Amino acid sequence: MASHECDVVVVGLGPGGEAVVARLAGAGLKVVAVEAELVGGECPYWGCIPSKMFIRAANTLAEARRVEKLAGGVSVTPDFAMVAKRIRDEATDNWDDTVAAKRVTDAGATLVRGHGRLVADRTVEVDGETYVASKGVVLNTGTTAAVPPIAGLADTPFWTNREAVSAESLPASLIVIGGGAIGLELAQAFSRFDSQVTVLEGAPRILAPEEPESSELLAKVFEAEGIAVHAGITIDRVDHDGTRFTVTCGEKTYEADQLLVAAGRKSRLDDVGLDTVGVEVERFLTVDDSMQVTSYTGSGGLWAIGDIVGRGAFTHVSMYHAERVVKAILGEELGSYDTSFPRVTFTDPEVGGVGLTEKQARDQGIHVRVGSGDIAASSRGWLHSVGNEGLLKLIIDDDRGVIVGATSAGPTGGETLSALAFAVRAEIPVETLKNTIYAYPTFYRAIESAL
Repeated sequence: MASHECDVVVVGLGPGGEAVVARLAGAGLKVVAVEAELVGGECPYWGCIPSKMFIRAANTLAEARRVEKLAGGVSVTPDFAMVAKRIRDEATDNWDDTVAAKRVTDAGATLVRGHGRLVADRTVEVDGETYVASKGVVLNTGTTAAVPPIAGLADTPFWTNREAVSAESLPASLIVIGGGAIGLELAQAFSRFDSQVTVLEGAPRILAPEEPESSELLAKVFEAEGIAVHAGITIDRVDHDGTRFTVTCGEKTYEADQLLVAAGRKSRLDDVGLDTVGVEVERFLTVDDSMQVTSYTGSGGLWAIGDIVGRGAFTHVSMYHAERVVKAILGEELGSYDTSFPRVTFTDPEVGGVGLTEKQARDQGIHVRVGSGDIAASSRGWLHSVGNEGLLKLIIDDDRGVIVGATSAGPTGGETLSALAFAVRAEIPVETLKNTIYAYPTFYRAIESAL
């Protein structure tokens, strides 16, 4: 077994891992970058980028159908082949990572393809070759689609997000198991391309991590668009007769041509070799604010970033983690960890959230005051008309006079969130926010009304 020395080994080249590689190699360190699949990870090939291309196309269809209520007549003919071609040609290079791999090597790092596994302190083995890192190892192994243990499911040709975004054609009907962000985004996109869609969610409401008002809003919008939503149900089994799927929920059954499982994500920690360095494997790895694995008993130098640390499964969070790891390795000042946690679900309306929900704040014993507003009733909402559904909700720590959480749902809800994200992160006093000019007529002016 050949052995190679380096400064840092990065295992997993999703956006965060790739960012660590580029920064450290650019700083002159000898970096080995290990990837078992495609350089770039889930985001550019099966996640954020292709799904948002699909959603963008679906939203243009929805907007075109609104013309008859606002501006005249229009004929809309969906053609998913155009979306599939754009995903293949523009987003994924037909799932070829040549360009991304070149970025890694051009940065000065050594790219090693294969499954990386810890075999000793600061040592990673890949297909019989070992890489010993003087400074340490950064794990960015990401997640895979979680498949619930439903009777019969494993024996059927169900889709996950990967099959959904790489499809060449759309099913006439679709059942989506999972009412979280991924399931809802794809459900609405498929529906707008004329698939008949049913969403099945085990939790009491869809989009359960966000505010109940957001869940209620999306459920109403989905119903108006012809998407059936069933929450609080138990799925007993899944069957496939060679042509169609049948999902059994007690005495009720649902049938469709295709089944999409979007029931969350599972950390890729099963075969990373964490046991060899004394780290107990749970759902996530626990890290400190420098992203160093806290249960590691070796001589230091084991970091983890991205989805596997349970601080938010988003590309922007992984990139934030990457910068903190780089600073820790280079001995730079870290600054305080940003716990504000902005996130957006790219349905229509978009649902943006930052900081704490009302329940989370109350559970922490915070003296809560809530400010809320109806986007549809706002000046911009009234002008926007059809497609203007939305809400704004502010969670205020009344003792400190600052916003600790907010929801911005509506047209461009994710963009409106940016102002609230800064307010939460910087702890801008509510009195300052009240004594601020908000441009008219904009959606973000609803912040003033909520205050």
